[in-house]
Amino acid sequence: MHRDRLTFIAILLTLTVVLSESASAQQPRRGAPRWVRENADVHRNLEYAEVDGKPLLLDLYLPKDVKQPPLLVWIHGGGWRSGDKGRGGILVPLGLQNGYACASINYRLSGEATFPAQIHDCKAAIRWLRAHAKEYGYDATRIGVGGSSAGGHLVSLLGTSGGDKQLEGTVGKHADQSSQVQAVLDMWGPTDFLQMDAHALPDARFKHNDPRSPESLLLGGPVLENKDKVAQANPITYIDKQDPPFLIIHGSKDPLVPVHQSQLIDKALKKAKVPVQLIVVEGAGHGGREFNTPETNDRIVKFLDQHVKQAPRQKAGN
Repeated sequence: MHRDRLTFIAILLTLTVVLSESASAQQPRRGAPRWVRENADVHRNLEYAEVDGKPLLLDLYLPKDVKQPPLLVWIHGGGWRSGDKGRGGILVPLGLQNGYACASINYRLSGEATFPAQIHDCKAAIRWLRAHAKEYGYDATRIGVGGSSAGGHLVSLLGTSGGDKQLEGTVGKHADQSSQVQAVLDMWGPTDFLQMDAHALPDARFKHNDPRSPESLLLGGPVLENKDKVAQANPITYIDKQDPPFLIIHGSKDPLVPVHQSQLIDKALKKAKVPVQLIVVEGAGHGGREFNTPETNDRIVKFLDQHVKQAPRQKAGN
């Protein structure tokens, strides 16, 4: 019992440190908050739904002097058990600088509810954003989504599971709106939980099959004892040729989410003939400065411009 407690504490400490480092690496550069205040109208803590008396909130950023901009939505990481909409990761400052409206959302964490609550919330946020597009003045017929780590997993699910009733859920008040998106930026997100340990680096920080791993906590039970739920949480399960284009970015030396996870979904999307680009950053880990380079940012912007800004407008409803 004492050894189990020490193991559990070690896992939590390791996860907290690594996720904290990753989150800080993804914050905008110094000065960005002031730049945002001067160049965007910011609406914080807008309630997009309520579940069991708890409000679910998002922040909305509207670039000044841009009429009907397309919309980008950021979903934060944190192992599904921590994290916050914060400053919107890398996507909000990058999007605002390039003429996009941006949103950053919170969702129920695994300590509050198990899967599929998290994707239910994300889809509810997309539906709310579509329903309120005219009120705030952005074009919600064209929506791109981005997220890192656990957020990368959730945006991938948004991209591949459009129309799936079980993952759509009933959260929020805008069932008449579509939760489908037009482009996905997946940054080192997990896909198939059952394959993570088999392809982990020798110095991996913890075992994903452990009953106390982030993946097991998300599912509400050990990964190996919940294979049906693992399949339900796997974005690859839902892939078909109608899915939106993907840009996937991953570090070759990621100690938390093996790069093999991104290679799996890249292969599956290509098999279904869905447009996909996989960028493997050699030597990079789980987030960090190696990803925040002019070259990588340019590739992200070009991808979003092609598949969101320049894409034909879609119908706002289902």
